[in-house]
Amino acid sequence: MKDLPPLGRAPLLVLGFLALAAATAGGMARLGFALGAPSAGIAWHGALMAGAFFGTLISLERAVAMGTLWAYAAPLACGAGGVTLLAGHGGAAFALFVTGAALFGVVSLLLFLKQRALHTAVLVLGAVALLGANVALAGGAAPAAAALGWIAFFTLTIGGERLELSRIARPPPAARRVFALIAGALLVASFFAPWAIDAAARAAGVLLVAAALWLSRYDIATRTVRANGLTRYIALCLLAGYVWLAFGGALFALAGASGAPGLWDAALHAVMLGFVFSMVFGHAPVILPAVLRAPLPYRPVLYLPLVLLHATLALRVAGDLAASASLRAGGGAGNAAAIGLFIVTAAVLALSARTRARETGVR
Repeated sequence: MKDLPPLGRAPLLVLGFLALAAATAGGMARLGFALGAPSAGIAWHGALMAGAFFGTLISLERAVAMGTLWAYAAPLACGAGGVTLLAGHGGAAFALFVTGAALFGVVSLLLFLKQRALHTAVLVLGAVALLGANVALAGGAAPAAAALGWIAFFTLTIGGERLELSRIARPPPAARRVFALIAGALLVASFFAPWAIDAAARAAGVLLVAAALWLSRYDIATRTVRANGLTRYIALCLLAGYVWLAFGGALFALAGASGAPGLWDAALHAVMLGFVFSMVFGHAPVILPAVLRAPLPYRPVLYLPLVLLHATLALRVAGDLAASASLRAGGGAGNAAAIGLFIVTAAVLALSARTRARETGVR
């Protein structure tokens, strides 16, 4: 067996979603909700979300692109790291996160060697950023330092994928070189975070704003937003995400890591929720069929969790900026509800599509 069949990939996704559930419960507990969240979900909210859930999800997608059985060791290590962390074995969990990120980096490098292009090179930088963040965490660095590495991982991964499609818009060579400089500088800034967190946060903030402006200018979403159906939905997810990326970057640049805690929380979640999860919502109808061979048809109901996500994130950020615990908690609860609503909506649409396909096949 050269590749893992779609049915065999599903358990890896389950591991990732276990981490997502624990991280979400832990985040709610941090906001003051008594949900009986696991202690690791509270203490290691970011590691579970970034290292376990997204580490599993994105490395699984990359393993599918690679098409070789050993590549699935990357999402397996990331997902197992999440379970191990929830079991209370932090040292072993961090070692698994580092292993998963290293394997993910090797897969990304091999894909680059198969297709030598700027976008695949940026994807390699994203994998290196994840590895750097996980190594920093395993080495005892502050979670805030690892968070900058995770932000670089998300920005470079999403940016690399969008850069590939931006070729349709034909950005000039000079613009592509600018993006390459932004990507490289963001990776360097994330590497310095364990030793100079404030300076690294400010530098990363400037670069995040630059990346958001570049993507807003050259991403084909600026054109496809005038289309209909799924194409318009994806474009709106992307453009809304770029707004949050620029906003979060601006807060990082202005406040660094030494400003008021509310500013750090606002900046962090503007990027992690407003940018990253908006991308997840937008790309799920494309990624799910590619990974599991399960259709996820577009329906206008997908706008409900998207609108809920951005509206409640605005409420949360307002609470952060106004130092209002009640607004922050209300917005955070809405964020969790939006993610849960999207998962339920996507599951119902996918199951309905599968049922219709079977009925049509029988007939």
